[in-house]
Amino acid sequence: MAKDSIATCVLKRRWLFYFFLKKEPPSDTDPKTQSTASMSTQNIQARIAELTAQLNHYNEQYYQNSTSEVSDFEFDKLLAELHQLEQAHPQWAQPDSPTQRVGGAITKEFATVFHQYPMLSLGNTYSEAELQDFDQRIRKIIGDNFEYVCELKFDGVAISLRYENGLLTVAATRGDGVRGDDITANARTIRSIPLRVKAANLPPVFEVRGEVFMSYKTFEQINKEREDIGDSLLANPRNAASGALKMQDSALVAKRNLECYVYALMGENLPFGTHEESVKALESWGFNVSPTYRRCASIAEVMDFIHFWEKNKETLPLAIDGIVLKVNDFAQREELGFTAKSPRWAISFKYQAEAKTTRLLSVVYQVGRTGAVTPVANLEPVELAGTVVKRASIHNANEIQRLDLHLGDLVYVEKGGEIIPKITAVELSAREPNSQPVGFIDECPACQTPLVRKDGEAAHYCPNESGCPPQLKGRIEHFIQRKAMNIEGIGVETIEQLFDKGLISNPADLYHLKLEQLLGLERFAKKSAQNLLDGVQKSLQTPFERVLFGIGIRYVGATVAEKLAQFFGNIDAIAAADYETLRTAPEIGEKIAQSVVAFFADEKNRAYIEALRAVGVQLQVSDEHKLEKESDVLQGKTFVISGTFQRYERDELKAKIEANGGKVLSGVSGKLTYLLAGEKAGDSKLEKAQKLGVSVISEADFEQMIS
Repeated sequence: MAKDSIATCVLKRRWLFYFFLKKEPPSDTDPKTQSTASMSTQNIQARIAELTAQLNHYNEQYYQNSTSEVSDFEFDKLLAELHQLEQAHPQWAQPDSPTQRVGGAITKEFATVFHQYPMLSLGNTYSEAELQDFDQRIRKIIGDNFEYVCELKFDGVAISLRYENGLLTVAATRGDGVRGDDITANARTIRSIPLRVKAANLPPVFEVRGEVFMSYKTFEQINKEREDIGDSLLANPRNAASGALKMQDSALVAKRNLECYVYALMGENLPFGTHEESVKALESWGFNVSPTYRRCASIAEVMDFIHFWEKNKETLPLAIDGIVLKVNDFAQREELGFTAKSPRWAISFKYQAEAKTTRLLSVVYQVGRTGAVTPVANLEPVELAGTVVKRASIHNANEIQRLDLHLGDLVYVEKGGEIIPKITAVELSAREPNSQPVGFIDECPACQTPLVRKDGEAAHYCPNESGCPPQLKGRIEHFIQRKAMNIEGIGVETIEQLFDKGLISNPADLYHLKLEQLLGLERFAKKSAQNLLDGVQKSLQTPFERVLFGIGIRYVGATVAEKLAQFFGNIDAIAAADYETLRTAPEIGEKIAQSVVAFFADEKNRAYIEALRAVGVQLQVSDEHKLEKESDVLQGKTFVISGTFQRYERDELKAKIEANGGKVLSGVSGKLTYLLAGEKAGDSKLEKAQKLGVSVISEADFEQMIS
């Protein structure tokens, strides 16, 4: 692991952490992972506590101190053992168990939480003169002997965390300041939020305030993945974080890789005299505190802090929109008091969003892998937030219409979340009388096929999937990427050359390339050509789930491809599955099921799959990835699963049924043996089962069957 960067190692551990928890049973050859049937009650309870403490220690060393004390294999084996024990004995699962980090709890609706300490809003200003006035008001009340603490105002989502005896018990959103939503299950998936705090002289009960955010790096990574599968892009990191915290499935929240900076400690009889002391305590307790805060002895130092970060905010991993200024001493805060809405001892200074005007020279249209057509504005170069901006996305036809864009317009450009340049408005007073309005094109700019617009979608699409050059090239680029076939020695420029020379038109053609064909291309010597061919041949060993992702079915990302591969086992079963059968697979919603059905209904796509089969790519799950058989106790029995369950996810139930010899069907019929019904089971399925005389069983009934 020492050969990887820390960031790479963290991503690996996050992925492995999730994968093994959901998929891999622990080895039964290790004496520590022996069957629970051969362990005493006392031993099981002790083992759960031991594993929880051990894994939490490894995680703390890994994420907080960048130290890996065990191999990934050893870590994941211990984690799988803990998960198995907790599944069998949920009453002994520890509240700070590391298995909570991957989520899995389903929240149908968020309970209301009343804040013990109201989450008041701050007064704010954009004026440095008003900050001077604020400083003078403070001095009139408490004199000149005081200090400030300055903190960055992070553009995220406020959160309140309550700890009792060191354990995280409640996490809540700000709401209206008096009450918010209970998002505890979702907050537990955020790795920078401690589940248990261990420190000397810890207050028995305390609350921590912080800001949940999505880093620029994570935001860009998620949008790249969404672009890969043809899904709509997230608008900005702040909205993405906010939406994630209100997801009903905490396992999905875990995949968003949210982070949290904390900035305030609250409680009764705390042993701290200043805000700075309390923040340093939070740091020592293992909380994630941004190191950017600063104690300032005067308003002049405050201004220096403001000006420094105004120039350097683009160096941060997330967006900020200003700074927060607080009186440091708690006793002085008490003296200053509150207004009806906000404290008198704090104020927020907001930066003006940097916007520049420039000319709209033209609008061009880009075609993506899935056929989505995106308008892009070509601008007169303008310096914005430290970079020269020449282009800006206009997103879709609706945005063109909203802005009422004309060629030659003087437009206002901002950087959305300091990442993506965007046009925010037009200076109508500067519009030329005879300027031409921008209208969305009717035909694909690459192949001249008439564009289509699907119901409920903002984007226009080129439907010529088999003949549009940008889509064909994009499909090959998608196929070779690291998360798919990971073919080394080939990049975008090489694909352009091979395509333009007529040597490839789809990914299967890569496997028919010859050395002499490559030697005739620019920048290819014998060694580089052979490296490319070796990389192509090596990719034939790529597991089926990654092949399925690389095939490029719209909405089928890497995780969905893994779920489909494990559920169906091979490409032929997926191709033969109808809409209802696909919906029974884990995490397969309506949109994904429709897309998969449409893909395999197309004769050209079926021919493409056969071309891949002919060259020898993996189109079925290998034996090493298949679930080990547990028993034949369910042999000859069929099940339909409906609703949500306390101890299993639906894919876990399906795997359990199949591991014990049973089969899972998509719909209720007279031939069905059991309807396995959880909470909120479908009324129509229950009614049909009763009419047909099909036995309806509970989760407990099912466990009794296989015990």
